[in-house]
Amino acid sequence: MNVHVKVALANGRGEEFCGAGVLELLEGIGRAGSIQGAAQEMGLSYVKALRILNRVERELGATLLVRHKGGAERGRTELTPLARRFMRDFAGLRRTVRTAADQAFKPFLRRYGGPAAVAKTTRRTSE
Repeated sequence: MNVHVKVALANGRGEEFCGAGVLELLEGIGRAGSIQGAAQEMGLSYVKALRILNRVERELGATLLVRHKGGAERGRTELTPLARRFMRDFAGLRRTVRTAADQAFKPFLRRYGGPAAVAKTTRRTSE
């Protein structure tokens, strides 16, 4: 048995706008050099990926991408230094929360982690 913790950022209305998928999309842009390439890697349409990225930038109030359209630049997209820092910090936050959740889960697992643990707990409460 494991505990599964989802870490997402939400706006003031409680609407989630950034989770593991956004991190994966940004990482893909860093690798592919384009929103289209990153979207394809994830099985997303370009339009959906663009909508997600625009929302994250709007909620953060910051630009995460530098978009070069056509011409000699051939429509590439680059992550801003802020985007790279955000990705590193958000990944760190996710690790910190998972570590804390794993620690908090240990007593629960000892009590309910398997048939022997549950039987022991049941005997105590029925005695």
